[in-house]
Amino acid sequence: MATTTATITLSSADLLSDNLSLSATMNLYKGGTTATGLDQMNYHRLVVPTGTSFDLIEESAALTEDANYVYIINKNTDVTDYVTISINAEEIGRLYAGDWMFMPWEAAAHTQDIEIQAYVASQHIEWIAFHEGETLGAAA
Repeated sequence: MATTTATITLSSADLLSDNLSLSATMNLYKGGTTATGLDQMNYHRLVVPTGTSFDLIEESAALTEDANYVYIINKNTDVTDYVTISINAEEIGRLYAGDWMFMPWEAAAHTQDIEIQAYVASQHIEWIAFHEGETLGAAA
């Protein structure tokens, strides 16, 4: 069993009238359990050409209705460079150079594919999908 832990820390000395300090940690478990960790991951690096839009992560039978988490980072260094992230043609956000995101993801149908489009310049993107594992079909 793999143990994978995600942690996020947010802090600011000047956002509020007092210091802000938040931290959250969670283990990535297989669906419906708090004992069995996710044991599979897919890691990719790619360059997204300017103006290009395509499915970054596609639904597959291997990921359908299981526990899935996705991490995406824009590795560009020019702060004006960005990509948009969409699911089912609905833009969920922009990742500027150095920005990242981490979210649960339901890969239930091809309409749930995670789409990416580059603007301004080609973008260097890295992503990881943490998931329960791939189930192979029965031998013929």
